[in-house]
Amino acid sequence: MKSSPKFNNGNTLFSKSLKLKTNNYFKQAAKARTGNRRIFLKAAILLTSFVVLYSLLVFVQPHWAISLVLCALFGVNLAAIGFNIMHDAGHNSFSDNKKLNTFLSYTLNLLGGNIYFWKLKHNIAHHTYTNIDGEDHDIEIKFMRIHHDQQLRKHHRYQRFYFPLLYGISYLAWIFYQDYEKYFRQKLGNQSDTFDFPLREKVIFWVSKILHLQLFVTIPVLCVGWLPTVIGLLVAGIVCGLCLATVFQLAHVVSGTEFKTVEESRVEEEWMVHQLHSTANFATKNRVLTWLLGGLNFQVEHHLFPKISHVHYPAINAIVVETCREYNIPYIEFNSFWQALRSHVAVIHQMSR
Repeated sequence: MKSSPKFNNGNTLFSKSLKLKTNNYFKQAAKARTGNRRIFLKAAILLTSFVVLYSLLVFVQPHWAISLVLCALFGVNLAAIGFNIMHDAGHNSFSDNKKLNTFLSYTLNLLGGNIYFWKLKHNIAHHTYTNIDGEDHDIEIKFMRIHHDQQLRKHHRYQRFYFPLLYGISYLAWIFYQDYEKYFRQKLGNQSDTFDFPLREKVIFWVSKILHLQLFVTIPVLCVGWLPTVIGLLVAGIVCGLCLATVFQLAHVVSGTEFKTVEESRVEEEWMVHQLHSTANFATKNRVLTWLLGGLNFQVEHHLFPKISHVHYPAINAIVVETCREYNIPYIEFNSFWQALRSHVAVIHQMSR
């Protein structure tokens, strides 16, 4: 078993200062770090939208042109449930009720994924070792090269042209192939160790996968036929995949963010500084985007304080920016979604050469 990298804890003045200021904010504002009424209202809206869109598509069956639009909206809705409900619940920041967090985290299983795998891959590997080759499995993307130490292959020269296709199929590949690959290999990535997989989680895996297939395949086929089901699943799945993959990539694979290869299992800087070097914000003034993305355009704040609900990120943002200036630490932010996307494409092109 390989040893995990260690961060430099010799100088933690920045972390101590930032944590103190953040703690004082919540104390003075008399607010809990978890979600408030707004997140419960948002969850109700998104879950109701899920039921309404699904019912319209499967049971009402409007004209095919309208159905295609509804399928695309359904894909956005699936991604929004992941961003806003599952993500906060998976980090135990949706509510101060741990049982409610656990229950709502299983919305990922409703969408076809597996929360047990997600917590291992996202909460532990990605959040701890962001953009570190061999540790952060989110940067292991088949047919893509986004880290300077990943092997350059001939097809990578075209990745700036085909990346939208890979992002589009990423959600369907995740729920219909990659989860099963993890299950049988009991490994999160190519270079990772095997993980412990309790019997209870194995049972949950199969029960939730079967229920998902009934909800998204069997029932639609019986109601609308196999061809409309396949087309609808592809449209919703591609839209969802584009949303999920793009948001992640704009947060970590843009100009300015660092990608590390750790030698001798040691990272030079403290953990919080490493997060600032490997993470970026985008379009933080766009309220509509912030609402839909569950604050994940405030990715810097999320990585620094993953157990704080996204409803607090705009307020935390000012504290983080001020502290970074005080300690002369770079803070990476793009003013708009399109500016961040252009930067992402530029990095993909750079990594193709």
